[in-house]
Amino acid sequence: MKKIEAIIRKTKFEEVKSALLEADIEWFSYYEVRGIGKSRQARIYRGVMYDTSSIERILVSIVVRDINVERTVSAIVEAAQTGEIGDGRIFIIPVEDSVRIRTGERGDIALYNAEHEK
Repeated sequence: MKKIEAIIRKTKFEEVKSALLEADIEWFSYYEVRGIGKSRQARIYRGVMYDTSSIERILVSIVVRDINVERTVSAIVEAAQTGEIGDGRIFIIPVEDSVRIRTGERGDIALYNAEHEK
C-alpha cells in the first residue's frame, strides 16, 4: 500500500477530483494548505504592501493498493498540470498496514469493498 499526497493549485481541484473518480479512486481526503514556494513578490493594494510568498494550495491525501499507484499518479498529473511554475508536487509514501474500524479487516482489503472489486 502507498499513501499519495499531492499538493495542487486550488483552481485545479475540481479537475483532479473528477480525474480520480474516473480512475476509480473513490475515497480521498483533502485539505486547504498554505506554503512557501520559489515565487516571491510583493503586491501593493490601496497603498499597503502585501507579501504574497505564502501560497494557497490543496493537499490531496489518498491511500491506495500498490496496483493503483500509477493510475492514481497519472490521473493527478494529467488533471493538475498547466506547465507553469507552481503546479505542485506528488509524494508517494509506503504504508505499513491499514485497519477498517468497522470490521477489523487488516491490510489492503481494508481499503476497498471486496464485493465491488473489478
